[in-house]
Amino acid sequence: MKDLIVVATITAREGNEEVVREALERVVPPSRAEAGCLRYDLNIDLGNHRNHVMLEAWRDEAALAAHEATPHFQALVQAIGGKADIQILKLNQVL
Repeated sequence: MKDLIVVATITAREGNEEVVREALERVVPPSRAEAGCLRYDLNIDLGNHRNHVMLEAWRDEAALAAHEATPHFQALVQAIGGKADIQILKLNQVL
C-alpha cells in the first residue's frame, strides 16, 4: 500500500493571520516526531499570505488517526477553530 498523502489548505480569516500562522508553526515539530509521520511541511501561498498549505505523508490511516488524537493536534484545532477555513484532501499516489 502506498503512503497516505494529506493536503490541508488553511486560510486564516481576516485579522487572524498571526494567530493561525503561530498555531500551525507550533504543530510541525511534534508532528514530524511521530512514528507514522513521513512528511509534515508547512507552506505559505506567495500570492496570499492568509493561505497556508500543509503537505503531509503518513504511513497509513492508523498513523493519521493517531496524529489527530495527539495533544498537539488537538491544541491546533482549538487554536484555529473559527479563525480559519480548512479544506483537507486525503490522497493515495497512483503512479
